[in-house]
Amino acid sequence: MGVISTILLAVQMLSALVMVGLILVQHGKGADMGAAFGSGGAGSLFGASGSANFLSRTTAVLATVFFVSTLLLAYFGSVRPATSGSGSVLENAALVTPVPAAGVPVPSMPASGAAQIPAK
Repeated sequence: MGVISTILLAVQMLSALVMVGLILVQHGKGADMGAAFGSGGAGSLFGASGSANFLSRTTAVLATVFFVSTLLLAYFGSVRPATSGSGSVLENAALVTPVPAAGVPVPSMPASGAAQIPAK
């Protein structure tokens, strides 16, 4: 699953970067006064409204790819392996740390370094 996660992460990062670039290139509605009077589309590569449709559709497709890759990364990140190590961190720590039985005295902790210094 490591390879799939790496590929999904790369797709997510690329789609995010391209989407940011496309959003920065787009003009807002009424970005300048020339667009209000119809003269803004004369120098456009895609025509008066073609670039807005092309860029907005491309942005929508990239947003969908970003959203799906985010959901898949979240799913693969939450999948637990079927081995004996599954469970929470606290459950795994409880398996490693021995718990004393009832009525058995717990050995005391060794004294710290300050307690071992002899007093005068």
